[in-house]
Amino acid sequence: MADQSSVTDGIHYHQHDVVIVGAGGAGMRAAIESAPKASTAVITKLYPTRSHTGAAQGGMAAALANVEEDSNEWHTYDTVKGGDYLTDQDSAEILTREAIDAVYDLENMGLPFNRTAEGKIDQRRFGGHTRDHGKAPVRRACYAADRTGHMILQTLYQNCVKHGVQFFNEFYVLDLVMAEVDGAKRVSGVVAYELATGEIHVFQGKSVIFATGGFGKIFKTTSNAHTLTGDGVGIVWRKGLPLEDMEFYQFHPTGLAGLGILLTEGARGEGAILRNASGERFMERYAPTIKDLAPRDIVARSMVQEVLDGRGAGPHKDYVYLDCTHLGAEVLETKLPDITEFARTYLGVDPVTERVPVYPTAHYAMGGIPTNNDAEVLADNETVVPGLYAAGECACVSVHGANRLGTNSLLDINVFGKRAGNNAVAYAQTADFVDLPADAADGVVKLLAQLREGTGTENVAEIRKALQETMDRNAQVFRTDETLQRALADIAELRTRYPNVRIHDRGRRFNTDLLEAVELGFLLDLAEILVVSALNRKESRGAHMRDDYPKRDDENYMQHTMAYRVAGDIGLPQEIRLDWKPVRFTHYEPQERKY
Repeated sequence: MADQSSVTDGIHYHQHDVVIVGAGGAGMRAAIESAPKASTAVITKLYPTRSHTGAAQGGMAAALANVEEDSNEWHTYDTVKGGDYLTDQDSAEILTREAIDAVYDLENMGLPFNRTAEGKIDQRRFGGHTRDHGKAPVRRACYAADRTGHMILQTLYQNCVKHGVQFFNEFYVLDLVMAEVDGAKRVSGVVAYELATGEIHVFQGKSVIFATGGFGKIFKTTSNAHTLTGDGVGIVWRKGLPLEDMEFYQFHPTGLAGLGILLTEGARGEGAILRNASGERFMERYAPTIKDLAPRDIVARSMVQEVLDGRGAGPHKDYVYLDCTHLGAEVLETKLPDITEFARTYLGVDPVTERVPVYPTAHYAMGGIPTNNDAEVLADNETVVPGLYAAGECACVSVHGANRLGTNSLLDINVFGKRAGNNAVAYAQTADFVDLPADAADGVVKLLAQLREGTGTENVAEIRKALQETMDRNAQVFRTDETLQRALADIAELRTRYPNVRIHDRGRRFNTDLLEAVELGFLLDLAEILVVSALNRKESRGAHMRDDYPKRDDENYMQHTMAYRVAGDIGLPQEIRLDWKPVRFTHYEPQERKY
């Protein structure tokens, strides 16, 4: 069915079988499955090839065993153990089992992977990936130099064009439209703001997929682009649906010190070493078996601990070094060209001859919109919202548990993006459209008018800066009740200021001032949920490290956090209810994580 479009009272209306929100890896992988079978619209606030998937560097995990012995069962074990046993094990089994086909799908679409001398897809080591249940590192990451995500994004976009996917570029989705049918909530569509014109568009769809990425801009020091403001996660939250495991936020060990710009884990996969100010290879102290290739949560904490113990480098002793000098110019220029250039450009350091200053940077949300293995969004622990799907970083399956292994994110977007597309189109082929309510666009119209016409005195940039600074200071790698309470108080104060923001651009065309004001509302929502969830989890697990509760507590906390929005207007203090969801076990009993 082709796009059905009309204009009523200045509002543009469109009708598609499948509506996908977000054009990164997960959204476009879903579109490749749905577009040949049903009318598919992909709505994105960015041009697709600018999506943040393009910033992923090191690789995509799959047990191809092209370079050395491997198995998807070992990959599953690493994923579960890496997630500190909070990973849903049936989901992890799907992820690793379907990984091999996911890589071959991309190869067949034309992705230019690095090759072995025999012409097979080459593979490199990555943190937390091991052979034979942790005995030694394994080469599992399929890669395209250090720009794997960029190549995936370009490949998926070319194939979307091939399949005739209809893109609505620079349309910012701001609301999910739901209606009650036979006593149950059903998806009706979404409402978007067109950046080029300032006009409102309503997209009616039988099924809707959210693939909007993460929300790293709640932090100041982050590898995330300015656009990663949690829009899809925030929209679902505001519709009264829960969010899962929001306290678990990953800090990538090797961000450029002071900047947060990412240096791939693939550098350590190729043999780079972390050193403190005295030149000591300190990871031998924390993970004696796999050292610098331990999971990210362990490496990030170890780096911060080195600094806290006075072994940091630099004039303020506030970072450590990534030493690539022994790898040689050929390896750096051919297998790691992007990060080599980043270090030269942003720090004036040449990795060929100098050690690179690095420090953990906010990187990836393990939590998000709860889904089942079919990518269907859940209204509670089990109840499916008919027609609503989510995939990628905005979703929580949960294949990452309390800590995602490197390269499993590019795998996640392909495996569960594909599943979302297939299941959404299957649903659309049998379902009817749900009638749009007459006031479908009213909430968005009101929100934008309030922000555009506001006469307050608060500045969006100042509130955002204060939010990011308190999150960096109080809710980062190490947390305590005291720091989290401080962050919560700061967020509450910022939320009272938000309704009084004033934007200076009152125009309608490419009004980035207005855009940033809307994004700030989502950031405040999500930061508060993260902190409230972190306060409630009185243990240390994966990326959630409580100095006041340093041990993992399986008896009380071997379960997922479910956060529900009870009340609260946009920008004002929220009432949040927390509940629990069981972790699904299949083969692996929780053990102490030793590397």
